[in-house]
Amino acid sequence: MTLFKPLQRALPPRRQTISIFALGTVLFPGGVLPLKVFEERYMDMTKECLKDDSVFGVCLIREGKETGPAAVPESIGCTAHITNWDMEQLGVLQVHALGEDRFRIIDSRINAKGLIVAETELIAPEDEVEVPAEFTGCKELVRRVIESVGEEAFAPPYHYDSASWVGYRLSELLPIKVATKQKLMELTDPLARLEVLSQFLVKQGWMR
Repeated sequence: MTLFKPLQRALPPRRQTISIFALGTVLFPGGVLPLKVFEERYMDMTKECLKDDSVFGVCLIREGKETGPAAVPESIGCTAHITNWDMEQLGVLQVHALGEDRFRIIDSRINAKGLIVAETELIAPEDEVEVPAEFTGCKELVRRVIESVGEEAFAPPYHYDSASWVGYRLSELLPIKVATKQKLMELTDPLARLEVLSQFLVKQGWMR
């Protein structure tokens, strides 16, 4: 029997064309992403998202850099919805976005301003599975961190009984290579993700 109720929301179209923000970080569903936007291409992208209340895609950089010529992104990323923004400094937009749905890039192009525009296909959400007893330490670690840090870095609601949600938050928190984070994000089995994370915690001596 399920002990938690995931947040219910309307699902976006299975296929959609979105702008891609290629970054040196991995965004997970439900993750908070702070951004400092100053390049013209991303300023335009942000304005369009705010105007239309639409999402953009976040992908880890496979080749290239965050600034300058368009980087080559990984083919699987996560959509992001802007939750708030501010411009304390002229020409620099401070943005907070929330990770929503994983997607796969089907095709892409670079527009005249150097922004990656991609046709994407959503990856189906994982089945909701409760955290098994053997991974209780994983969920309690996430709980302790969130209780000490709070909403500044983690967006409610907090689904401590959800294997997917706990696995995503642990993947964000742990000091593991960004390429490994990408592989964890791409996994479609929440229990397999928790198994990998649990083994890492035991190896580091942070959990028995």
